[in-house]
Parts: sequence; structure tokens; C-alpha cells
Amino acid sequence: MTAAARVLQQLLRRGETLAVAESLTGGLVAAELTSVPGASRSFRGSVTAYATSLKRDVLAVDGALLAARGAVDPEVARQMAIGVRRILGADWGVATTGVAGPDAQDGKPVGTVYVAVAGPGRAEKVAALRLNGDRADIRRESVRSLLELLSGELDDNASAQDTEQNGGN
Repeated sequence: MTAAARVLQQLLRRGETLAVAESLTGGLVAAELTSVPGASRSFRGSVTAYATSLKRDVLAVDGALLAARGAVDPEVARQMAIGVRRILGADWGVATTGVAGPDAQDGKPVGTVYVAVAGPGRAEKVAALRLNGDRADIRRESVRSLLELLSGELDDNASAQDTEQNGGN
């Protein structure tokens, strides 16, 4: 089973939805998810915010943060995930931002990527990646890493909910 199929199955089992905000992956996460039959039962949609101004104006990433640190930053990824979750009305939001190459960006070397997940109950996680390879490799690995991060968060969040429902411990 692919990572996308696993994530969609987890979401369906939980009765939850997903929205995606992408920068360096340019729609690849959404494409991977929608390649799975039945994805529409859990996948709400995506925003490809390649331009920094779209991160600010559409996804509500703090403009001062973008001006100070640039778009390739863990807090930017976190705010993108929160923003897409909010604007698309999903239970979970995920985001990618980084440098796929061939040149460095915002003082960050090629292969610097941040992926983020935001979910119910203020569940948030950001992973910093240092990827090797060409542009296609970096983008492909960013998608895989994001889906793995989300799958892990869905598992962790489900365990926490089970514990709460069963009185703790």
C-alpha cells in the first residue's frame, strides 16, 4: 500500500478530512493523494502557494516572519499547514516548503525542506529535511516524507484519543 493510500485509509477510518498547502512540491502531494481511488472521501483540496505573497495573502502566513526569515523556514511550514486547514475547512492540514534547486534560496542550500502537519486538538509537527539528489529527487522525497509524517501523526493522535476515551493510561 502506498503512503497516500495509507493516509487516506486512516483519515476515512477516523471520519476526518485533509487539506494540502504546497510550495516546492508544486502540486505533487495533491497528485499523489488523488491518484488513489476514493480520495475524495477525505481529501478536500490544495493550495499551491509557490509565490511568497500567496503564502502571506492566501494562507495567512505572518508577513513579518516571511520578511525576516524567508519562505524556507519551519515556522512558515507550520503556519501554512494551519492556514490551509482553516481556509479549506479540513480536520488536518499539511504543508511543504523548501529548496528543490538548482540554486539556493533565502540563504538556504538546495535540499533544505520543511514539512508540517496541523490537526485537531492543536496537534502540530514540523520535520526538517536535508535531502540529496536532483530537483525531481528532492521533490519526490518531500512528498514521501510529508505523507509518512502525517501517517505517524494520525496514528499517534488516534492512540491519544483512545486513551482519553478509555479514562487514561
